[in-house]
Amino acid sequence: MQIVRITMLDFMRLGALVDVFLSGKLVGADTFGNRYYTNKKSRRWVVFSGTTEASKVPPEWQQWLNRVEESAPNVVHQPPRFFWQKPHLPNLTGTVHAYRPPGYIMGKGARDKATGDYEPWQPK
Repeated sequence: MQIVRITMLDFMRLGALVDVFLSGKLVGADTFGNRYYTNKKSRRWVVFSGTTEASKVPPEWQQWLNRVEESAPNVVHQPPRFFWQKPHLPNLTGTVHAYRPPGYIMGKGARDKATGDYEPWQPK
């Protein structure tokens, strides 16, 4: 007998899908595959592609969800990007792609020697 584990997140995802089916109007999608919806009461929500991670929402869509912008981002009329702007990345903490500084305990374990004029105290 296989045990099936149902979490609160599963119920919330089911509720969002019921909202999509009953009253949702697709507004658009982003490069991560997330789909954005609205209804007649002007409620806005996102259905995530894959894992539910809020940091996967790009800034343009975050502005629309929080009602900073009234119109949804348009792929055709995107504002120009500057050379210093990096593409949006979701939060990578806890993944194999997370940043690990030199000397990280699960890395090579060796960090650069400290520089400067520090001299440890030596008892006489």
